[in-house]
Amino acid sequence: MPKLTFVYPDGKEKTVDVQNGISVLEIAHKYSVPLEGACEGSLACSTCHVIVDPAWYGKLKAASEDEEDMLDLAFGLTHTSRLGCQILMSDALDGLRVSLPAATRNMMVDKKT
Repeated sequence: MPKLTFVYPDGKEKTVDVQNGISVLEIAHKYSVPLEGACEGSLACSTCHVIVDPAWYGKLKAASEDEEDMLDLAFGLTHTSRLGCQILMSDALDGLRVSLPAATRNMMVDKKT
């Protein structure tokens, strides 16, 4: 089974065994990692934004235009930012490391009226 490591904003880490074919967002929810995913993985928000370790970023499939559009809304965007709902685990990603940003931006909740 592949392993995935979540790095929390305070530097603590959580490494978990994962099944192939499920998203980083689904894995986070399964292991109580605080990755929101307000749209439940439907590519309609940026609350599952993760920062991929640079050593792993090039091993991911390229982001779609829709994902890039949602990433533009993410808090703390970096050049290795991706949406957790769009990263599907595989044996090729065994050892993947992703960091959780210090905050998220949920346009539905953060919207000013």
